[in-house]
Amino acid sequence: MENVATHEDWRVCFASVAPGLLLFARQWLRSPADAEDVVQEAFVRFWRTNRNIANRGLLYATVRSIALDFVRRDSRRARREADAFSEADGTVEPQFEQFDDSQQALASAIERLPLDQREVLVMKVWDELTFAEIGQALEISPNTAASRYRYALTALKKDLSHPSHP
Repeated sequence: MENVATHEDWRVCFASVAPGLLLFARQWLRSPADAEDVVQEAFVRFWRTNRNIANRGLLYATVRSIALDFVRRDSRRARREADAFSEADGTVEPQFEQFDDSQQALASAIERLPLDQREVLVMKVWDELTFAEIGQALEISPNTAASRYRYALTALKKDLSHPSHP
């Protein structure tokens, strides 16, 4: 018999992976509402095809694909939102309940990482994906994913060890 996940399985899966997927979608979408829309669309698309909910790498790939399509389709609106965002507080993620100086420094350092390193870091740390799952989602080798992760950690360590930040 085919192993089809129940609605409850999907609800539990969504509740556990949605925060990481939202953070991942925010790499391209500055609006939290747009990121939520992309994650929901990706999850519904994933659910309708009855894919194995354990395949988190493919779920991340679906979010990435929809997010990039969204950006291409709505580039003018995205530019306006990016302009509005740049005038607001520059801190996007992660959000902490009590945002102290060290957490602010970490969030700022993460924002300064190149996108390719930042997206691997988010997938690895936030949702604990394996390098194989990350590689599948980003269409890169697991070794490349591991290298980007190491580069991100090295850059964060270097950035955070110097007290003055731009």
